[in-house]
Parts: sequence; C-alpha cells; structure tokens
Amino acid sequence: MKKLLLSLALLASVPAFAANTLHLYNWNNYLSADAAKRFEAQCKCKLVQDYYGDNEEMLAKMAAGAKGYDIVVPTGYAVQALVGQGKAEKLDKSKIANVKNLNPAYLNAFFDKGNQYSLPYALTTTVLGYNETALKKLGIADKANSWALIFDPAVLAKIKGKVIVLDSQRELVAAALMYLGKPANSTNPADWKAARDVILKAKPYWATFNNQSYIKELTVGNMLVAMGYSNDMVQAREDAKKAKRPFVVSFGLQKEGNTMSVDNFVVLKDAPRKDLAYQFINFMLDGKNGAELTNSMGTGSPNAASMAFVNKDIAKSPAVFPTKADMPRLQQLQDLNSRQRRELNRLWAEIKLK
Repeated sequence: MKKLLLSLALLASVPAFAANTLHLYNWNNYLSADAAKRFEAQCKCKLVQDYYGDNEEMLAKMAAGAKGYDIVVPTGYAVQALVGQGKAEKLDKSKIANVKNLNPAYLNAFFDKGNQYSLPYALTTTVLGYNETALKKLGIADKANSWALIFDPAVLAKIKGKVIVLDSQRELVAAALMYLGKPANSTNPADWKAARDVILKAKPYWATFNNQSYIKELTVGNMLVAMGYSNDMVQAREDAKKAKRPFVVSFGLQKEGNTMSVDNFVVLKDAPRKDLAYQFINFMLDGKNGAELTNSMGTGSPNAASMAFVNKDIAKSPAVFPTKADMPRLQQLQDLNSRQRRELNRLWAEIKLK
C-alpha cells in the first residue's frame, strides 16, 4: 500500500507540461487555426499557445522565471536579450531539414550571427493603417505616408479621438525618433527627450495605447488611424472588404522610415519538449506552410520556398514585402543594455502618466 501511495505521489508531482503537448508562446494572429490542426495531426500531439502583444511583455515574463514554454517567437533584438539571459537553447539544425528553404538574406543577422539560437519565421513592418475614405473627406489623406499623421497636432486636430497607437515603448519612441529625422535605435538622451516631447504633444489627440484590438477598431470604423504591424493591417483591410464596410482601409510605409521586425523561432533552454519544438519549426519552414502563414495572416516571409505560393496581391505590397528601394529606410530595433533599458522605462512611465 505504501509503495502504491508513493507511486501515486510521484505521478502527481510530474509537471503537466510533461504530457505530449507543445507549448508555444507566440504573437497574436501569428499562426492559423488550420496550420495548428495540421501540425497536431502530423505530430500526434497537442499544441497549446499563450499570446503576447509586445516583446517587452514576453521578455519580462521570461526574466521573471516563466516555465513550461517550449518555443517563443521574439523579434531580433529580443533574441539578443534571451541569449543574454541564458534562456535560449543552441539549435541542432540537423533536426530541421527545411532550414534549406530560408532566404540567405535573412540569415546571419546582427542579433544572432550564424543563427546559433534562432531561425527566422516571419517579417513585419510597423506602419500606419487608416480609413482612406474618411481621410480623403477630411483632406489629410496625403499625410498617410508620414508619421505626421499621428504626431503633428495640426493634422491630429482633424481626427482627435480617432487615433490608436501601439502600447510599445520601443516602437512608439522609434516612430517619434524617425519622425524627427533621428535613427530608430538612437539612445542619445537628447534624442529620447525630443521624442518624448513629440509624443506628449500628440497624446491628447489619441484615443488610447493598444496592442490587441486595433484591427477591429480600424475595421469597424471606430478608429480612423492605427499604428500597428503590417500583418494586422492586411487583416484589417481584408476584414473591412468582407464585411462590405462603406469605406476602404489602407496602409503603407512612412517616408521618414519604419521599423522592420524579423520574428524568429527560439527554443528555450528549459523547454520540456524540445523534440516537439524541432518538429514544429521544421513544419513551419515548409514552403507551403510558410506561404499559408502569409496568405492567412499577412506576414512577410523569409522563406524562399514559400514565394511561389504567396497570393500576388500580398506579394506586391511594399509594407509586407519591401522593395529594394524601401530597404534603406527600414531599421531593425537593437537590444538595449540594462542602463538604457532603465532610462527608457523611466521615460515611458512619464509618457504614460502625463
């Protein structure tokens, strides 16, 4: 009886994540339900996702000691942070046959030389989406190719309360810096102060900071302008079309420059199911599966084998697949050191509280 009780106690102590389950900590709207089901059928396992809306949110959770996740999908600079924290597992690429499908242009990036810890999954740009019909009526549609649409009080006066911006310190400060003609990655205290001032002058005209619902708000017409990710803007445009809204949702790059995010697969060092993690990465790097991500979610793709299957109307969008002429104006955010992170946190707190 004692042996039976001991055995039951040991079974009870086994973590829930030891089951045949892959735990993915992912961005919102970054994997279709169909793809998830196909993977589950292939691996004969269960795929469970938790979601985050900003790299800082994910990094804070990892730094706080979150356990049980197998894969996260960080943007470039957040890969650097995870490696620095000792959270990332060195990849065994022999277990990922479809690595051959990746476009070499997106490999060996500054944030992970040799792709020791990460492989690219999807591309997005941070852009402005807008109600083109309404902006034309207001006479400010010509401002949509500039960050002035969310930062210039003279422009904002015509759309007060109808603007939503990302609740992301890195992205919003970067946009303000580019609007001022500064590098998105500037850590010059004077530049940060200038960016703060631009944001605080514009803030009274904004409705809210939000990472989650701006697609819906733009689609139904509650908001006329939204700062967000290009894949979300593709969805907003398509949703408005399907719903036969009496307006057109558009989006595009800004003339002052935009940030570009290369989001990557990273297997966590303490992942309970590294075997399933490798299977999932290989599955998603298949050319057709990568194209399905683009076609259903609107992401750009670093997967060269996917391009033959990508819908033409998405492939020709510069905000999704930037042209050679666009690339010089696109910047990838880089990681900050602990001192810089503290300073930016203080600046962000000031922005949010005022």
